[in-house]
Amino acid sequence: MSFREKLNAVDSKNDTRASEVGTSDDYQAIKARIHLKLLDKFDLAALEALPAATLRSEIAAMAERMLDEDTAAINELERRALIRDIQHEMLGFGPLELLMADPTVSDILVNRYNRIFVERKGRLELSPVRFTDEKHLLRIIDKIVSLVGRRIDESSPMVDARLPDGSRVNAVIAPVALDGPMMSIRRFAHIPLKMANLVNDLHSLTPDMATVLEGLCKAKVNMIIAGGTGAGKTTLLNILSGFIPPAERIVTIEDAAELQLQQPHVVRMETRPPNIEGKGEITQRALVRNALRMRPDRIIIGEVRGAEAVDMLQAMNTGHDGSLTTIHANNPRDALSRLENMIGMANLNLPHKAARQQIASAITVVIQGLRLIDGRRKITSIQEITGMEGDVITMQEIFAFRQVGVAADGAVEGYFQATGVRPKFCDRLRAFGITLPDTMFDSARRYQ
Repeated sequence: MSFREKLNAVDSKNDTRASEVGTSDDYQAIKARIHLKLLDKFDLAALEALPAATLRSEIAAMAERMLDEDTAAINELERRALIRDIQHEMLGFGPLELLMADPTVSDILVNRYNRIFVERKGRLELSPVRFTDEKHLLRIIDKIVSLVGRRIDESSPMVDARLPDGSRVNAVIAPVALDGPMMSIRRFAHIPLKMANLVNDLHSLTPDMATVLEGLCKAKVNMIIAGGTGAGKTTLLNILSGFIPPAERIVTIEDAAELQLQQPHVVRMETRPPNIEGKGEITQRALVRNALRMRPDRIIIGEVRGAEAVDMLQAMNTGHDGSLTTIHANNPRDALSRLENMIGMANLNLPHKAARQQIASAITVVIQGLRLIDGRRKITSIQEITGMEGDVITMQEIFAFRQVGVAADGAVEGYFQATGVRPKFCDRLRAFGITLPDTMFDSARRYQ
């Protein structure tokens, strides 16, 4: 277990709520003063060999003594909060530790040093947590990016990084950031969601829809998951990959590793950005091409966003059935248009009809996800690609979410419904021993 993991294990026992304690200027001044004194006393590089609990208790004891010597008047609640915050400053990511330890927080958005928003259950809210000043925030950003061997400065003012726990970080500093350093953290789920959570707890889809998606995965049907930012595309991709049989060899390709596949035969690859000299970049397209030489049964691409779409479609068309990916799009038809545009980015000069034929023959199902205005995520459409009519890719909708209004409390009202169309892929599912009853596709069936 790494030092960071040991530290997190101890942190999990502490209270993770970000309280109002610690937001005043006086409190921040005392914390900064004690922190500087501790930095003079401690050699953290030498102490990191100690167990995390021992190191934490040593820092707490030293902070206690310094607070006794300090002339500032603080109550017992503030004293405990100061010791906790100083431990976070010395060993973690400062004020962000409270938010990182809160399992209800899915996104942390630092607009300025004193304005930090968090997302809980799809809703943004202002957090009472704050940094002391811009230098404090910049120091924490530098600490985060240095953990993964990256750098951020005036010559390279933007950085993407991945924390040891898998969370994605984007940071921007001056001269690009006009109002001071900014940072966004997309949290990584330590306990992956299952399909049962989407059906029973979050009501993102119906049991019938879940059964169909499970069958499509087991029957090695090529699928693409479309949706906007925060629509739950990667979460659904991770869940669907859990239905892949354990005997199959899976190659995953991602910009930032997020998938948590449980199968025994998984090979993971991640892109690499260019270095400070603009060299050494490894793109998704290069990784997709390399994956074809690795004898994969299935290829899973975290998100297709460029010229790698050509190689992905060719792989789907040449024996790598059951491959999965996600794409940013507002509806299934837009997803196909975006794929066509990405094929154009490869500079192959393919006619539009040829590009569409590639798409129509490679992909069978498009799943559309959406984050509603009340913050909830829904699978709003499952559509089957049925072929070509002239120059147009033909599709038919199998399941849909129909929104009918918005309640007084802002909650979206609607229902799931089958469209009454029996999909062509039922024949493929039957060949794999999966039989779906005709009543599953009856348009009279509605679910709230």
